Amino acid sequence: MEVPCRGRLSSHFNSADSRPFDQLATLSLPMTQLNIPNDYPVDLIPPDISAYEKGNIGVHYIWTFDSGVPGPNVMVSAIVHGNEPCGAIALDWLFRNDVRPVQGRLTLGFMNIAAYLSFDPADPNATRWMEEDFNCVRDKAVLKGDRDSVELRRTREVRPILDDIDLLLDLHTMQHLAPPLMMSGRLAKGKDLARKVGVPERIVGDSGHAAGRRIRDYGGFDDPSSTKAALLIECGQHWKEASGLLAKESTVRFLEATGTLEPGLLELLEKLYVPPPVQQLFTVREMVTITQETFTFVENFVGGEIIRKAGTLIGHDGDIEIRTPVDDIMRVMPSKHLWKGQTAARLANRGTEAVDQIISLKTLLKLYGATTRMSII
Repeated sequence: MEVPCRGRLSSHFNSADSRPFDQLATLSLPMTQLNIPNDYPVDLIPPDISAYEKGNIGVHYIWTFDSGVPGPNVMVSAIVHGNEPCGAIALDWLFRNDVRPVQGRLTLGFMNIAAYLSFDPADPNATRWMEEDFNCVRDKAVLKGDRDSVELRRTREVRPILDDIDLLLDLHTMQHLAPPLMMSGRLAKGKDLARKVGVPERIVGDSGHAAGRRIRDYGGFDDPSSTKAALLIECGQHWKEASGLLAKESTVRFLEATGTLEPGLLELLEKLYVPPPVQQLFTVREMVTITQETFTFVENFVGGEIIRKAGTLIGHDGDIEIRTPVDDIMRVMPSKHLWKGQTAARLANRGTEAVDQIISLKTLLKLYGATTRMSII
């Protein structure tokens, strides 16, 4: 899951922080120190990936297959978080079925190996990462700096491979039992690619995490002048069987949509969206960021809920009420990690407008009045 990186943000609602990513702090703690409880049974068994350790391009657990025919370098990445086995299940399935590209190159990458190999189903949240979030360490200043961690060493190791990727699908899952999401990024090219893939039902355009750059936002993927594009799919709850099934299906559909595979491989899958759902597009408009020492939601939200009316109370940041800014807004992946500086949740509108067209502070003040019941300070 895209648990937002721990960092510093100045307001409850941050729609699109204008500062460069590398000017924002990324402060993570080892997961073993956070003691995040688990509310779900562990039904998915992480596959043994030791057979893929050597790789074939000089980096452990990274494989590239070249068709010999001109075309893009297309990548599927897995286990960015060590407690999300669905991606490893999908890549293992591709390897066991000898899937090879019909054009361009196909790159398959197992990312946060240390965390994945440390996974313990008795404490499944403890190995999401080892020292810091692997999906929040791609800012240029961080990569070029002196900071060191297990995750940063691996990030620097795989960076040259990512630099060469044209189209990417990054496989993830979520803390809660909520509808799957395709995170397309803020640009039209990501939304277009998500539509071509066709699953899951909900596409969410967003600007990523203010406190650290995701793989999905790396380099040309987030550059409107580049032809490169990337998607991040949240396949469902971390350890539900359905998440593994969707990881495989979305991977095959992605590879077919990019021309990497000929149609037909879907027939080998156990279960499909038949027919694929009519997709709905949402755009993240606000990020709820914790500014006080305590934060509580008013209900046990899991994500995917559509809140119909503006001004609906959703939580308390200390003694400050947090309310929805507009009608018909969806809660996106509420976090269990409710500490100061953390993004508690994202709020997304239906529609196709660009992500950087945000609700202004002036508009919000007009809607609610400048009082402490405001959703923004």
